[in-house]
Amino acid sequence: MTSPQARDAFNVAKEPREVREKYGLNRFGQCCLLARRLIEAGVRVMTFDWGGWDTHSNNFVTLKQQLPKLDIAMSALLQDLADRGMDKDVSIVMWGEFGRTPRVNKDAGRDHYPNVFSAALAGGRIKGGRVLGSSDANGAFPKDNAKPPHDVLATIYQHLGIDTKKAYRTPSGRPVP
Repeated sequence: MTSPQARDAFNVAKEPREVREKYGLNRFGQCCLLARRLIEAGVRVMTFDWGGWDTHSNNFVTLKQQLPKLDIAMSALLQDLADRGMDKDVSIVMWGEFGRTPRVNKDAGRDHYPNVFSAALAGGRIKGGRVLGSSDANGAFPKDNAKPPHDVLATIYQHLGIDTKKAYRTPSGRPVP
């Protein structure tokens, strides 16, 4: 954050307009472009969120607005990283903290649901083009090859070079596996 390269990366306006448009001229698209710029500047880990997915009501209206923006921005980011030869060095993780109910509620929404949820991973050591696991026909429970969150985190940690078998110590000395 303090290097001149990282500070300069925050100026997304330095990108040609056609590049900014390729990502989508919305908050999420520009965050994805900023992520690529920060990676090029040497930033090793970043995170951002894009609100508006908590669809307890109007689920289908909201998704018709959100999903095209997500598709445009993520495909631009993944293609940009591949074109620049950075796709093997960068891991992309997209997930929420829970899934959504398999049934639509009275407000045309879907509520929080812990039994089934999805994550999308790309780049780094991830072998692309695969789907791991499935749910039952109703999307209510895992059917096969369920991956609990700690397995997904282990994959991320492996890419970052963090030993998942080691116990790390907090500043107070408490071990954290």
